Amino acid sequence: MLSVNNISLQYGGRKLFEDVNIKFTPGNCYGLIGANGAGKSTFLKILSGEIEPQQGDVHLSPGERLAVLKQNHFEYEEHEVLQTVIMGHTRLYEIMQEKDAIYAKADFTEEDGMRAAELEGEFAELNGWEAEPDAAILLQGLGIPEDLHTKKMAELSGSEKVKVLLAQALFGKPDILLLDEPTNHLDLKAIQWLEEFLINFENTVIVVSHDRHFLNNVCTHIADLDFGKIQIYVGNYDFWYESSQLAQKMAQEANKKKEEKIKELQSFIARFSANASKSKQATSRKKLLDKITLDDIKPSSRRYPYVAFTPEREAGNDILEVQGISKTIDGVKVLDNVSFIMNKGDKIALVGSDELAQTTLFKILMGEIEPDSGSYKWGVTTSQSYFPKDNNAYFENTDVNLVDWLRQYSPQDQTESFLRGFLGRMLFSGEEVLKKVNVLSGGEKVRCMLSRMMLSGSNVLLLDEPTNHLDLESIQALNNGLMNFKGSMIFTSHDHQFVQTIANRIIEIKSEGIFDKQITYDEYLELQLQKQ
Repeated sequence: MLSVNNISLQYGGRKLFEDVNIKFTPGNCYGLIGANGAGKSTFLKILSGEIEPQQGDVHLSPGERLAVLKQNHFEYEEHEVLQTVIMGHTRLYEIMQEKDAIYAKADFTEEDGMRAAELEGEFAELNGWEAEPDAAILLQGLGIPEDLHTKKMAELSGSEKVKVLLAQALFGKPDILLLDEPTNHLDLKAIQWLEEFLINFENTVIVVSHDRHFLNNVCTHIADLDFGKIQIYVGNYDFWYESSQLAQKMAQEANKKKEEKIKELQSFIARFSANASKSKQATSRKKLLDKITLDDIKPSSRRYPYVAFTPEREAGNDILEVQGISKTIDGVKVLDNVSFIMNKGDKIALVGSDELAQTTLFKILMGEIEPDSGSYKWGVTTSQSYFPKDNNAYFENTDVNLVDWLRQYSPQDQTESFLRGFLGRMLFSGEEVLKKVNVLSGGEKVRCMLSRMMLSGSNVLLLDEPTNHLDLESIQALNNGLMNFKGSMIFTSHDHQFVQTIANRIIEIKSEGIFDKQITYDEYLELQLQKQ
């Protein structure tokens, strides 16, 4: 059992936490959510003991072990991969080191023999004889092949190091597992393996992630960090989001009969319970959901930006024709004879591992660079708006404030009141609209770029990784806005749920040609798994 009692912490004049009291119980997976800068990672560091709170304490039941996903990818450069994983169980690794040192002695004494016997006993209790095979199984599950297990960490790529550190955290069945963005830099297969591991993990997990699909698959509870407090809710992220929206609706309809509200709640819970998969985690979640009462459903105080793209005019049937486009960058052919026709209403997700190819195609289609060969043609009734992966050029070398920056992209209404109102809907309120755009955070820049696109009134959108730098609330709002968009679009994203709920067509650019099919993202992934 892990519990926090009256935890408070503030930096400067800003309170991150105030009198937080929570118990994290065994067998549950808690998704810790909150806006960017709310203190999610800081809270995990308090739980792990890395940061001391100014008030309150963290209590871990005696004899229980807590493991943390390390964020320093260069911490173990001189250690072998397999050894690095085993180091996740500190006591077991200490025993192994001390044992090896004793047995290596030239003058082995009787006292050494007694100490070695003690260590061997503790080693066996900690399942030490299975340490290397267990570590190898974790590494292989995450996609680290056996020939890398004896390599030094310094010899691995960045993504491989991330997987090793994740295996280190999972090693030895810790009682409490703290994971901060564990899916970052993981490929699809590794994410699916991790999901299955956590679903079957019998102890306590507390995880921070921007991946809603991941949170939906593994979480039994959501820990909502808001205004310095943390509230625990039963269910996964989607259940928390939709239940909070339902609660807001019920609060607005305060005069509605309680019986009708209860029926609406029962219908809502039944829908989510029916969707539970056959895993142990989802089955236990279903039982928890069935116990929820009307009083357990509370509206969230979280604010969501207003994202809506409204085309000024409807496009005709001819949207885009791409014919045999090829492009070489720095001696590498990233696009090779790419051809496709984009139809009216298409919401195309560009998927696959070659992000340079995707970004290059966007730049060609927007006229930023020329193809080496081939051509493209936009329909005469189309108008395009583009969200580049790197948007720094829009904010560099300018010290204008937010209002004046947005004014240059507002052809219809350039009045101060309109622009302030528009920025307010994108969560820039009061004096924030007078901030200089060259000091904005990554998430704030993305919200500005989306504002620019909304004001354009375009009927075709091109978006290259628009979910980067956004918090869950902004991702959800953008997701909803693009689902409701009546035009056509081409986009990329690493967010599984984002792609699954928006795209009606999948294109993967590969060296041997392109995969192009009118299917959902999940259907595409199923096809990929069948090939493996």
